[in-house]
Amino acid sequence: MTRTVKAALVQAAPVPLCIDYGIEKLVEHIADAVDIGAQVVALGETFLGGYPLWLDEAPNAAIWDHRGTQTLHAILLDQAIRGDDPRLAPIQALVDASGALVSVGAHERVRSTITNTQYIFRPGRPPLRHRKLVPTHGERMIWGRGDGSTLGVHEADWGNLGQLICWEHWMPLVRATMHHAGEAVHVAAWPTVREVHLLASRHYAFEGRCFVLAAGTIQHRADLLEGLDRVGGDADARDLLMGMPDGQLQFGGSAIIGPDGGVIVEAGPDADLLITDLDLMAIGRGLTSLDSDGHYARPDVFELRVDRRAKLGVADADDALPPPL
Repeated sequence: MTRTVKAALVQAAPVPLCIDYGIEKLVEHIADAVDIGAQVVALGETFLGGYPLWLDEAPNAAIWDHRGTQTLHAILLDQAIRGDDPRLAPIQALVDASGALVSVGAHERVRSTITNTQYIFRPGRPPLRHRKLVPTHGERMIWGRGDGSTLGVHEADWGNLGQLICWEHWMPLVRATMHHAGEAVHVAAWPTVREVHLLASRHYAFEGRCFVLAAGTIQHRADLLEGLDRVGGDADARDLLMGMPDGQLQFGGSAIIGPDGGVIVEAGPDADLLITDLDLMAIGRGLTSLDSDGHYARPDVFELRVDRRAKLGVADADDALPPPL
């Protein structure tokens, strides 16, 4: 007995900083995947806008009032996706026409803060967002924190599709929350899928008894400089980026992983398109020995409470005030 879904993982270079042109390239990548029958398509962390590599690679990027860092932040804020952004229409149109589900990372603007957001584009419905709960290390200079309101999954006719971003895969309570949602396929979005990131992705697949699409990207310093030219960045930003090592700085390493934790197919450091049929019956076979949300959960001993309310920071309480005298 078999029941399958065809999954594709696009490992490609983003268009750093210039999200408008990045959307054009994204549509091309999605089209390539759906043309060969992909029903689920995954791309890596902040594919739209590119990962802010200068935080890791550029000396002095964290110095207070560094003009280059300020310029790059202002560019990302200006370029970032906003709410029901009309620039996303070509992506939605392709998803509507093909019936595919697409998970892709982006910089999203929430009022005046940027968040690291992974989107699931789905036919006939608005995108499902997940905002990274805890920006990792130097990322806190760029991104705000998400909340429990975006810990959701998409319910497809073949099973549930969920997503988390990078080091969220080392947050045990987040993993427990997502396993409780009953994912059949999970997108683990990374900048580069390093050895330890692959280990976390394989562990997630085994623990959650789901397929994992561990999606990385590739990026060179030249890509960042080209993106800066597209948005008209200044000399301070260029000088900061020129202080980074030349050559390739993100190295792909994407993989598709089965519910037994085994790697089904894996990419190297170059652009690639991984595609495979996922045998969904493998999930049930694995649940025979381990169901971390069921017979291995011990709800009589442990209980997890998840606050799914959006945290806006300001609540209007006019209705609670007494009437004027």
